[in-house]
Amino acid sequence: MRVFATIAYKGTNFFGSQIQKETQNTIFGTFSGVLEKLGIHSKVVASGRTDKGVHATGQVCHFDLPPFWDDLNKLQSTLNTMLPPSILVKKIKKVDDDFHARYSAKKRSYRYIIKEGKSNPFEDDFVTFIANIDLKKIEQKLKLFVGEHDFCNFMKTGSDVGSTTRIIYKAFVYKYKNYTIISFEANGFLRSQIRLMVGALLTLSQEQINAKLHNIKEIKLKPAPSNGLYLSKIKY
Repeated sequence: MRVFATIAYKGTNFFGSQIQKETQNTIFGTFSGVLEKLGIHSKVVASGRTDKGVHATGQVCHFDLPPFWDDLNKLQSTLNTMLPPSILVKKIKKVDDDFHARYSAKKRSYRYIIKEGKSNPFEDDFVTFIANIDLKKIEQKLKLFVGEHDFCNFMKTGSDVGSTTRIIYKAFVYKYKNYTIISFEANGFLRSQIRLMVGALLTLSQEQINAKLHNIKEIKLKPAPSNGLYLSKIKY
């Protein structure tokens, strides 16, 4: 039986989400290790990977269960007992055998959380602090990213992809209490694309630069810190 799992995690102390040969200290390295202890040896396939330090409230993965695991509620509670507190299984449900967490996904949503002022030890892992932010400028510059574009300038070097063109359906910013939230929804993202876009937005909002996507290289791009980024939802 193939199942679909929605998980949330705090990425601070993990080396990203993807399974790596060098270490088991990744989100899905840890998750797979617990599954194996429960007699579940199928490959865990995620909707996509997140970088070191990036969090998730709605990451999705799929895996296949052996016949003796037919009680999904029990499986969920057992996993949450055995997994570290920084990883939570929010839901497990049965799906068709041809469901694929990555290739069946139609849209992916991320949020980036910013707060003005000095950092503090209670929020440092979850929020990016900056001295000041110009909300109107960020709102204006966000429009540059909406639509279908070649985002080759917003990709971590060394990435191996067939195409650097992506479609961003929505990109907006809003205030929630003392926080500034930048939200993106797209058909997919390149490696570190959102952190590079947010880094550019913060630069554009604080400097007098009139840049377009095609000449964005006039800005010295620096990715925004990973701690403010959350994978929030995968739509199928």
